[in-house]
Amino acid sequence: MAERVKVLLTEEEVDARIQAIGDQISRDYEGRQVHLVCVLKGGSFFMCELAKRIRVPVSLDFMSVSSYGSETKSSGVVKIVKDLDETLAGKDVIVVEDIVDSGRTLSYLMEMLKDRKPASLRLCTLLDKPERRVVDVHVDYTGFEIPDEFVVGYGLDYDQKYRNLPYIGIVEFE
Repeated sequence: MAERVKVLLTEEEVDARIQAIGDQISRDYEGRQVHLVCVLKGGSFFMCELAKRIRVPVSLDFMSVSSYGSETKSSGVVKIVKDLDETLAGKDVIVVEDIVDSGRTLSYLMEMLKDRKPASLRLCTLLDKPERRVVDVHVDYTGFEIPDEFVVGYGLDYDQKYRNLPYIGIVEFE
């Protein structure tokens, strides 16, 4: 199956929105340190750009969860592929994700991380697809609300392709 990518959000639009989120987090956490938890692999592009724009002290950790495989829709089965290296106890934690779709993965992940006793726990996503939500999940910081299309770029992939696009595009299958 061949595919092509149509631009949904330009590099400039994405960059400006990440700056605005970084500014908001800096205001919300003034005088404190934030611990960003990146959901790999897709979230790494967004988290790196976001971290550069936050003006309070930042620490980072990474975890990998899977519910997609090579499909375009979440399977609903969440698997922890790589867990965190550091404890979350007593930290102000922001989970950084590339996209919130069905909500299954993030709902599971947020409940699991809550049990690790952070001082606070918030969720930040570059993209949100509320039309696809099947499990309620509260997003504290949202880059863009997008339609129910399969998107790539800026860390998001289709079967490991297109992560390196500097914009968000819609995959159109031919």
